[in-house]
Amino acid sequence: MTHTLHRMGSVENLSEDYVVLMMPSKDINHVGSGPKLRRFLQMALDNGAIKIGDGRLGNQYHQGGVSKVLENVEDRAVVHAVFRDTESLARTLLAIKEADFGLSVVVSGLFGEVEKCCKRLGLEKHTVNISMGRWGRTENLPPQEILEINTMCGHGMVTVGLIEEVIADVRNKRCTLEEGAERLFRPCLCGIFNPHRAAQLLEEMTAKEK
Repeated sequence: MTHTLHRMGSVENLSEDYVVLMMPSKDINHVGSGPKLRRFLQMALDNGAIKIGDGRLGNQYHQGGVSKVLENVEDRAVVHAVFRDTESLARTLLAIKEADFGLSVVVSGLFGEVEKCCKRLGLEKHTVNISMGRWGRTENLPPQEILEINTMCGHGMVTVGLIEEVIADVRNKRCTLEEGAERLFRPCLCGIFNPHRAAQLLEEMTAKEK
């Protein structure tokens, strides 16, 4: 899976941004996987996840609430949970290990921090994927600070135009940092966007302009 892989940022602000993805394998173990995926999402919430989502049916805004996200999980779903710290991530990974779901798990985040969590819990990695960055006419891309927010939605649903609109609204006090970050989360169908980190990035950007 690559849509959680291309997040841009500094070590400092990426240190509060981790995503766990769980999915079955089509035609191998997808039958009956729905209850396992639902249990994983509940575990994640119980252990400190700040957002969850379902790649087939959407996040809480698409489905009408967090409870609906849990209720509607189906076999073959690809589900996600977002964390702001390694402690809540580690608690969730331990719960997954103990549950032994037999489903694929992908963790995205700073390699060093994820490695520490895995070693501490006695987890062995199967594969490591590395983003090679952007190629081509990169001069046409938005500024780095915009991309740091934009790339938190791997399918590009959090558009540059929306980000610029929210920045203007925060700057002109039409919304708070938290309200702006939540608006940016809404269109991210999979629910992998991190509004906690987005609020920090918005604060940094608007503080520079004062």
